[in-house]
Amino acid sequence: MLDKVSTPVRKRTAKWLGAAAVAALIAGGAVESGLIIPNAAHAELRSMSQPVQGLPSFADMIDKVKPAVVAVKVKVQNVASRDDEGAQQFSVPDFPPGSPMERFFRQFRDQQDGQQGRRQQPRQFGQALGSGFFISADGYVVTNNHVVDNASDVTVTMDDGKELPAKLIGTDAKTDLALLKVDGGSDFPYVRLADQKARIGDWVLAVGNPFGLGGTVTAGIVSAQHRDIGAGPYDDFIQIDAPVNKGNSGGPTFNLSGEVVGVNTAIYSPSGGSVGIAFAIPSSTVEQVVASLKSTGTVTRGFIGVQMQPVTKEIAEAIGLKEPKGALVAEAMKDSPAAKAGVRTGDTIIAVDGQPIKEAKDLSRKVAQVSPGKSLSLTLWREGKERTVTLEVASQPKGA
Repeated sequence: MLDKVSTPVRKRTAKWLGAAAVAALIAGGAVESGLIIPNAAHAELRSMSQPVQGLPSFADMIDKVKPAVVAVKVKVQNVASRDDEGAQQFSVPDFPPGSPMERFFRQFRDQQDGQQGRRQQPRQFGQALGSGFFISADGYVVTNNHVVDNASDVTVTMDDGKELPAKLIGTDAKTDLALLKVDGGSDFPYVRLADQKARIGDWVLAVGNPFGLGGTVTAGIVSAQHRDIGAGPYDDFIQIDAPVNKGNSGGPTFNLSGEVVGVNTAIYSPSGGSVGIAFAIPSSTVEQVVASLKSTGTVTRGFIGVQMQPVTKEIAEAIGLKEPKGALVAEAMKDSPAAKAGVRTGDTIIAVDGQPIKEAKDLSRKVAQVSPGKSLSLTLWREGKERTVTLEVASQPKGA
Protein backbone atom coordinates (compact mmCIF):
# COMPACT_ATOMS: atom_id res chain seq x y z
CA MET A 1 0.00 0.00 0.00
CA LEU A 2 2.80 2.42 0.81
CA ASP A 3 4.37 1.84 -2.59
CA LYS A 4 1.05 2.51 -4.36
CA VAL A 5 0.48 5.69 -2.40
CA SER A 6 4.00 7.01 -2.75
CA THR A 7 4.17 6.60 -6.52
CA PRO A 8 1.91 9.52 -7.45
CA VAL A 9 3.59 11.61 -4.79
CA ARG A 10 6.95 11.07 -6.47
CA LYS A 11 5.42 12.00 -9.84
CA ARG A 12 3.96 15.19 -8.47
CA THR A 13 7.31 16.05 -6.85
CA ALA A 14 9.06 15.53 -10.16
CA LYS A 15 6.68 17.96 -11.86
CA TRP A 16 7.31 20.62 -9.25
CA LEU A 17 11.03 20.12 -9.47
CA GLY A 18 10.85 20.48 -13.24
CA ALA A 19 9.05 23.79 -12.85
CA ALA A 20 11.58 24.93 -10.27
CA ALA A 21 14.44 24.05 -12.58
CA VAL A 22 12.92 26.08 -15.43
CA ALA A 23 12.34 29.01 -13.07
CA ALA A 24 15.92 28.86 -11.91
CA LEU A 25 17.15 28.74 -15.48
CA ILE A 26 15.17 31.83 -16.50
CA ALA A 27 16.36 33.62 -13.40
CA GLY A 28 19.96 32.90 -14.32
CA GLY A 29 20.57 29.60 -12.56
CA ALA A 30 22.15 26.55 -14.16
CA VAL A 31 20.15 23.63 -12.78
CA GLU A 32 18.28 21.20 -14.99
CA SER A 33 17.37 17.67 -13.85
CA GLY A 34 19.97 17.99 -11.09
CA LEU A 35 22.85 18.66 -13.54
CA ILE A 36 25.25 21.57 -13.79
CA ILE A 37 25.00 23.18 -17.28
CA PRO A 38 28.24 24.45 -18.90
CA ASN A 39 28.48 28.23 -19.24
CA ALA A 40 28.20 28.31 -23.06
CA ALA A 41 25.11 26.09 -23.14
CA HIS A 42 23.64 28.04 -20.25
CA ALA A 43 24.02 31.33 -22.16
CA GLU A 44 22.37 29.83 -25.25
CA LEU A 45 19.41 28.53 -23.24
CA ARG A 46 19.01 31.90 -21.57
CA SER A 47 18.85 33.68 -24.95
CA MET A 48 16.20 31.22 -26.15
CA SER A 49 14.08 31.82 -23.07
CA GLN A 50 13.86 35.60 -23.54
CA PRO A 51 10.50 36.88 -24.90
CA VAL A 52 10.71 38.06 -28.51
CA GLN A 53 8.56 41.13 -27.96
CA GLY A 54 5.98 42.27 -25.45
CA LEU A 55 2.47 43.39 -26.36
CA PRO A 56 2.32 47.08 -27.30
CA SER A 57 0.87 49.75 -25.05
CA PHE A 58 -1.87 51.83 -26.62
CA ALA A 59 -1.58 54.62 -24.07
CA ASP A 60 0.31 57.16 -26.20
CA MET A 61 -2.03 56.77 -29.15
CA ILE A 62 -5.13 56.98 -26.96
CA ASP A 63 -3.81 60.19 -25.38
CA LYS A 64 -3.83 61.75 -28.85
CA VAL A 65 -7.22 60.56 -30.15
CA LYS A 66 -9.41 60.34 -27.04
CA PRO A 67 -10.08 64.12 -26.81
CA ALA A 68 -11.74 63.95 -30.26
CA VAL A 69 -14.33 61.36 -29.13
CA VAL A 70 -17.58 62.67 -27.64
CA ALA A 71 -20.66 61.34 -25.92
CA VAL A 72 -23.88 62.14 -27.77
CA LYS A 73 -27.03 62.78 -25.76
CA VAL A 74 -30.29 63.14 -27.67
CA LYS A 75 -33.77 64.17 -26.62
CA VAL A 76 -36.32 62.40 -28.78
CA GLN A 77 -40.03 62.78 -29.40
CA ASN A 78 -42.69 60.28 -30.43
CA VAL A 79 -40.43 57.32 -29.74
CA ALA A 80 -42.13 54.08 -30.75
CA SER A 81 -39.51 51.43 -31.42
CA ARG A 82 -36.07 52.18 -30.05
CA ASP A 83 -34.39 51.62 -26.73
CA ASP A 84 -32.86 54.36 -24.61
CA GLU A 85 -29.39 53.93 -26.01
CA GLY A 86 -30.15 53.79 -29.71
CA ALA A 87 -29.41 50.10 -30.20
CA GLN A 88 -29.99 49.19 -33.82
CA GLN A 89 -32.29 46.34 -34.81
CA PHE A 90 -31.96 44.31 -37.96
CA SER A 91 -33.43 41.28 -39.70
CA VAL A 92 -31.79 37.98 -40.55
CA PRO A 93 -29.71 38.19 -43.76
CA ASP A 94 -30.08 35.61 -46.51
CA PHE A 95 -27.92 32.60 -45.69
CA PRO A 96 -28.38 28.95 -46.72
CA PRO A 97 -30.98 27.36 -44.40
CA GLY A 98 -29.33 25.56 -41.50
CA SER A 99 -25.94 27.19 -42.04
CA PRO A 100 -24.02 28.42 -38.95
CA MET A 101 -24.43 32.08 -39.97
CA GLU A 102 -28.17 31.63 -40.57
CA ARG A 103 -28.62 30.14 -37.09
CA PHE A 104 -26.30 32.81 -35.66
CA PHE A 105 -28.39 35.77 -36.82
CA ARG A 106 -31.78 34.11 -36.45
CA GLN A 107 -31.06 33.53 -32.76
CA PHE A 108 -30.34 37.23 -32.38
CA ARG A 109 -33.51 38.21 -34.30
CA ASP A 110 -35.64 35.89 -32.15
CA GLN A 111 -34.14 37.38 -29.01
CA GLN A 112 -35.02 40.87 -30.28
CA ASP A 113 -38.57 39.79 -31.10
CA GLY A 114 -38.99 38.60 -27.54
CA GLN A 115 -38.26 42.13 -26.37
CA GLN A 116 -40.35 43.86 -29.04
CA GLY A 117 -43.37 44.40 -26.83
CA ARG A 118 -41.21 46.33 -24.41
CA ARG A 119 -39.61 48.42 -27.17
CA GLN A 120 -42.84 49.19 -29.01
CA GLN A 121 -44.49 50.98 -26.10
CA PRO A 122 -44.88 54.58 -27.30
CA ARG A 123 -43.82 57.47 -25.13
CA GLN A 124 -43.96 61.20 -25.73
CA PHE A 125 -40.40 62.04 -24.75
CA GLY A 126 -37.24 60.03 -24.23
CA GLN A 127 -33.48 60.13 -24.28
CA ALA A 128 -30.94 58.30 -26.39
CA LEU A 129 -27.25 57.96 -25.65
CA GLY A 130 -24.52 57.28 -28.14
CA SER A 131 -21.03 58.26 -29.22
CA GLY A 132 -19.41 60.34 -31.93
CA PHE A 133 -16.13 61.95 -32.96
CA PHE A 134 -14.85 65.20 -34.46
CA ILE A 135 -13.57 64.92 -38.03
CA SER A 136 -12.54 68.57 -38.43
CA ALA A 137 -11.26 71.43 -36.30
CA ASP A 138 -14.33 73.53 -37.12
CA GLY A 139 -16.69 71.20 -35.26
CA TYR A 140 -18.13 68.53 -37.58
CA VAL A 141 -19.04 65.35 -35.69
CA VAL A 142 -19.84 61.89 -37.09
CA THR A 143 -22.28 59.56 -35.35
CA ASN A 144 -24.95 56.97 -36.23
CA ASN A 145 -28.28 57.84 -37.79
CA HIS A 146 -30.10 55.62 -35.30
CA VAL A 147 -28.59 57.59 -32.40
CA VAL A 148 -30.07 60.92 -33.57
CA ASP A 149 -33.24 59.60 -35.22
CA ASN A 150 -36.28 61.69 -34.18
CA ALA A 151 -33.97 64.08 -32.31
CA SER A 152 -35.42 67.32 -30.98
CA ASP A 153 -32.23 68.34 -29.18
CA VAL A 154 -28.65 67.08 -29.44
CA THR A 155 -25.81 67.69 -26.97
CA VAL A 156 -22.24 66.43 -27.18
CA THR A 157 -20.06 65.98 -24.12
CA MET A 158 -16.33 66.31 -24.70
CA ASP A 159 -13.64 64.27 -23.01
CA ASP A 160 -13.02 67.05 -20.48
CA GLY A 161 -16.70 67.07 -19.49
CA LYS A 162 -17.67 70.22 -21.37
CA GLU A 163 -21.18 70.05 -22.88
CA LEU A 164 -21.94 71.73 -26.21
CA PRO A 165 -25.14 71.94 -28.27
CA ALA A 166 -24.99 70.39 -31.73
CA LYS A 167 -27.19 70.79 -34.78
CA LEU A 168 -28.04 68.04 -37.22
CA ILE A 169 -26.57 68.63 -40.68
CA GLY A 170 -27.90 65.49 -42.35
CA THR A 171 -28.52 61.77 -42.01
CA ASP A 172 -28.35 58.68 -44.21
CA ALA A 173 -30.50 55.83 -42.97
CA LYS A 174 -29.21 53.40 -45.61
CA THR A 175 -25.69 53.46 -44.15
CA ASP A 176 -26.75 54.49 -40.62
CA LEU A 177 -24.58 57.61 -40.60
CA ALA A 178 -25.27 61.16 -39.45
CA LEU A 179 -23.33 64.40 -39.43
CA LEU A 180 -23.55 66.98 -36.62
CA LYS A 181 -22.06 70.46 -36.27
CA VAL A 182 -20.85 72.10 -33.07
CA ASP A 183 -20.48 75.87 -33.30
CA GLY A 184 -18.32 78.22 -31.29
CA GLY A 185 -14.82 77.09 -32.11
CA SER A 186 -12.24 76.45 -34.81
CA ASP A 187 -9.73 74.36 -32.90
CA PHE A 188 -11.67 71.30 -31.81
CA PRO A 189 -9.55 68.14 -31.46
CA TYR A 190 -10.25 65.84 -34.39
CA VAL A 191 -9.20 62.56 -35.96
CA ARG A 192 -8.74 61.44 -39.55
CA LEU A 193 -10.40 58.66 -41.50
CA ALA A 194 -8.03 55.89 -42.59
CA ASP A 195 -7.12 55.68 -46.27
CA GLN A 196 -6.31 51.98 -46.05
CA LYS A 197 -8.94 49.49 -44.97
CA ALA A 198 -8.23 47.37 -41.93
CA ARG A 199 -7.07 43.81 -42.50
CA ILE A 200 -8.32 40.74 -40.71
CA GLY A 201 -6.08 40.30 -37.67
CA ASP A 202 -5.16 43.99 -37.30
CA TRP A 203 -5.32 45.48 -33.82
CA VAL A 204 -8.18 47.96 -33.36
CA LEU A 205 -9.40 50.09 -30.45
CA ALA A 206 -12.96 51.22 -29.85
CA VAL A 207 -13.52 54.46 -27.92
CA GLY A 208 -16.95 55.60 -26.82
CA ASN A 209 -19.73 56.04 -24.31
CA PRO A 210 -20.99 52.56 -23.33
CA PHE A 211 -23.96 52.67 -20.95
CA GLY A 212 -23.35 56.40 -20.56
CA LEU A 213 -19.99 55.90 -18.87
CA GLY A 214 -18.05 57.99 -21.39
CA GLY A 215 -14.38 57.92 -22.34
CA THR A 216 -14.14 54.12 -22.44
CA VAL A 217 -11.41 52.37 -24.44
CA THR A 218 -11.44 48.69 -25.47
CA ALA A 219 -9.05 46.71 -27.65
CA GLY A 220 -9.36 43.75 -30.00
CA ILE A 221 -8.74 42.73 -33.59
CA VAL A 222 -10.56 42.80 -36.90
CA SER A 223 -12.38 39.47 -36.98
CA ALA A 224 -13.91 39.57 -40.47
CA GLN A 225 -14.69 41.82 -43.43
CA HIS A 226 -17.68 42.44 -45.71
CA ARG A 227 -20.35 41.35 -43.25
CA ASP A 228 -23.96 41.66 -44.42
CA ILE A 229 -26.20 41.80 -41.35
CA GLY A 230 -29.40 42.81 -43.11
CA ALA A 231 -29.30 46.38 -41.80
CA GLY A 232 -29.51 48.05 -45.22
CA PRO A 233 -28.98 47.67 -48.97
CA TYR A 234 -25.30 48.62 -48.79
CA ASP A 235 -24.13 46.50 -45.86
CA ASP A 236 -20.37 46.01 -45.92
CA PHE A 237 -19.45 45.92 -42.24
CA ILE A 238 -16.15 45.27 -40.49
CA GLN A 239 -16.54 42.72 -37.70
CA ILE A 240 -14.41 43.38 -34.62
CA ASP A 241 -14.00 41.64 -31.27
CA ALA A 242 -13.11 44.75 -29.24
CA PRO A 243 -15.85 44.93 -26.56
CA VAL A 244 -18.62 47.25 -27.75
CA ASN A 245 -21.86 47.84 -25.86
CA LYS A 246 -25.00 49.95 -26.00
CA GLY A 247 -23.95 53.57 -26.09
CA ASN A 248 -20.87 52.84 -28.24
CA SER A 249 -23.04 53.40 -31.33
CA GLY A 250 -21.53 56.12 -33.51
CA GLY A 251 -18.13 55.92 -31.85
CA PRO A 252 -14.87 55.32 -33.73
CA THR A 253 -12.76 52.22 -34.13
CA PHE A 254 -9.09 53.17 -34.50
CA ASN A 255 -6.07 51.46 -36.00
CA LEU A 256 -2.73 51.70 -34.25
CA SER A 257 -1.88 54.85 -36.20
CA GLY A 258 -4.80 56.66 -34.56
CA GLU A 259 -6.88 56.72 -37.76
CA VAL A 260 -10.57 55.82 -37.83
CA VAL A 261 -11.11 52.54 -39.70
CA GLY A 262 -14.78 52.23 -38.81
CA VAL A 263 -17.84 53.62 -37.02
CA ASN A 264 -19.40 51.22 -34.51
CA THR A 265 -23.04 50.63 -35.32
CA ALA A 266 -24.36 47.24 -34.15
CA ILE A 267 -23.57 44.25 -31.96
CA TYR A 268 -24.63 40.64 -31.77
CA SER A 269 -25.67 39.98 -28.20
CA PRO A 270 -28.23 37.55 -26.77
CA SER A 271 -27.68 39.16 -23.37
CA GLY A 272 -27.57 42.84 -24.34
CA GLY A 273 -23.87 43.13 -23.45
CA SER A 274 -20.70 42.50 -25.41
CA VAL A 275 -19.96 38.94 -26.45
CA GLY A 276 -17.07 39.92 -28.71
CA ILE A 277 -19.02 40.42 -31.96
CA ALA A 278 -19.50 44.01 -33.13
CA PHE A 279 -19.95 45.62 -36.52
CA ALA A 280 -18.45 48.88 -37.79
CA ILE A 281 -19.08 50.91 -40.95
CA PRO A 282 -15.79 51.06 -42.90
CA SER A 283 -14.05 54.41 -43.26
CA SER A 284 -14.34 54.36 -47.07
CA THR A 285 -18.13 54.43 -46.75
CA VAL A 286 -17.98 57.06 -44.01
CA GLU A 287 -15.82 59.34 -46.14
CA GLN A 288 -18.20 59.26 -49.11
CA VAL A 289 -21.38 59.72 -47.10
CA VAL A 290 -20.00 62.47 -44.85
CA ALA A 291 -18.70 64.44 -47.84
CA SER A 292 -22.17 64.37 -49.40
CA LEU A 293 -23.94 65.27 -46.14
CA LYS A 294 -21.54 68.15 -45.55
CA SER A 295 -22.08 69.47 -49.06
CA THR A 296 -25.84 69.11 -49.51
CA GLY A 297 -27.29 67.63 -46.30
CA THR A 298 -28.37 64.53 -48.23
CA VAL A 299 -26.76 61.61 -50.04
CA THR A 300 -27.20 61.24 -53.80
CA ARG A 301 -26.57 57.80 -55.25
CA GLY A 302 -26.28 56.37 -58.70
CA PHE A 303 -29.12 54.34 -60.24
CA ILE A 304 -29.33 52.13 -63.32
CA GLY A 305 -32.79 50.61 -62.80
CA VAL A 306 -32.43 46.84 -62.49
CA GLN A 307 -33.99 44.39 -60.08
CA MET A 308 -31.51 41.66 -59.21
CA GLN A 309 -31.28 38.23 -57.68
CA PRO A 310 -28.31 36.14 -56.56
CA VAL A 311 -26.56 33.74 -58.91
CA THR A 312 -26.71 30.34 -57.23
CA LYS A 313 -24.60 27.34 -58.16
CA GLU A 314 -27.54 25.85 -60.03
CA ILE A 315 -28.18 29.07 -61.96
CA ALA A 316 -24.50 29.39 -62.83
CA GLU A 317 -24.49 25.86 -64.26
CA ALA A 318 -27.68 26.54 -66.22
CA ILE A 319 -26.35 29.70 -67.91
CA GLY A 320 -22.85 28.38 -68.49
CA LEU A 321 -20.86 30.28 -65.88
CA LYS A 322 -17.93 28.40 -64.37
CA GLU A 323 -18.74 29.68 -60.86
CA PRO A 324 -21.56 31.51 -59.08
CA LYS A 325 -20.85 35.22 -59.49
CA GLY A 326 -22.43 38.43 -60.60
CA ALA A 327 -26.01 39.69 -60.36
CA LEU A 328 -28.82 38.10 -62.34
CA VAL A 329 -31.19 40.68 -63.83
CA ALA A 330 -34.75 39.80 -62.82
CA GLU A 331 -36.08 42.93 -64.51
CA ALA A 332 -34.77 46.03 -66.27
CA MET A 333 -37.21 48.78 -65.36
CA LYS A 334 -38.95 50.55 -68.21
CA ASP A 335 -37.14 53.67 -69.45
CA SER A 336 -34.32 53.12 -66.96
CA PRO A 337 -30.67 53.65 -67.96
CA ALA A 338 -30.17 49.87 -68.06
CA ALA A 339 -33.20 49.24 -70.28
CA LYS A 340 -32.18 52.01 -72.67
CA ALA A 341 -28.70 50.46 -72.92
CA GLY A 342 -30.17 47.09 -73.88
CA VAL A 343 -29.94 45.23 -70.58
CA ARG A 344 -32.74 42.68 -70.33
CA THR A 345 -34.20 40.04 -68.05
CA GLY A 346 -31.93 36.99 -67.82
CA ASP A 347 -28.68 38.89 -68.30
CA THR A 348 -26.03 38.46 -65.62
CA ILE A 349 -23.98 41.54 -64.78
CA ILE A 350 -20.49 40.24 -64.00
CA ALA A 351 -18.45 43.48 -63.99
CA VAL A 352 -18.81 47.25 -63.65
CA ASP A 353 -16.16 49.37 -65.35
CA GLY A 354 -14.01 46.25 -65.47
CA GLN A 355 -14.33 45.52 -61.74
CA PRO A 356 -15.71 42.02 -61.08
CA ILE A 357 -19.10 41.70 -59.38
CA LYS A 358 -19.13 38.94 -56.77
CA GLU A 359 -22.81 39.14 -55.82
CA ALA A 360 -25.96 41.22 -56.24
CA LYS A 361 -25.22 43.55 -53.30
CA ASP A 362 -21.76 44.16 -54.68
CA LEU A 363 -23.42 45.62 -57.79
CA SER A 364 -25.70 47.82 -55.66
CA ARG A 365 -22.74 49.25 -53.74
CA LYS A 366 -20.66 49.95 -56.83
CA VAL A 367 -23.48 51.65 -58.76
CA ALA A 368 -24.50 53.71 -55.72
CA GLN A 369 -20.98 55.16 -55.52
CA VAL A 370 -21.13 56.53 -59.09
CA SER A 371 -22.26 60.15 -59.41
CA PRO A 372 -25.42 60.68 -61.49
CA GLY A 373 -24.62 61.80 -65.02
CA LYS A 374 -21.44 59.78 -65.34
CA SER A 375 -20.98 56.97 -67.87
CA LEU A 376 -20.69 53.39 -66.72
CA SER A 377 -19.85 50.20 -68.58
CA LEU A 378 -21.50 46.91 -67.68
CA THR A 379 -20.09 43.53 -68.65
CA LEU A 380 -22.99 41.14 -69.28
CA TRP A 381 -23.11 37.37 -69.56
CA ARG A 382 -25.78 36.50 -72.09
CA GLU A 383 -26.32 33.23 -73.98
CA GLY A 384 -22.91 31.91 -72.99
CA LYS A 385 -20.95 34.99 -74.09
CA GLU A 386 -19.69 38.23 -72.63
CA ARG A 387 -20.79 41.57 -74.04
CA THR A 388 -20.36 45.14 -72.86
CA VAL A 389 -22.88 47.98 -72.79
CA THR A 390 -22.41 51.61 -71.76
CA LEU A 391 -25.01 53.77 -70.03
CA GLU A 392 -25.40 57.08 -68.23
CA VAL A 393 -26.09 56.72 -64.53
CA ALA A 394 -29.26 58.39 -63.21
CA SER A 395 -30.04 59.67 -59.73
CA GLN A 396 -31.63 57.18 -57.38
CA PRO A 397 -35.35 57.94 -56.92
CA LYS A 398 -36.56 58.76 -53.42
CA GLY A 399 -37.68 55.68 -51.58
CA ALA A 400 -35.71 53.35 -53.85
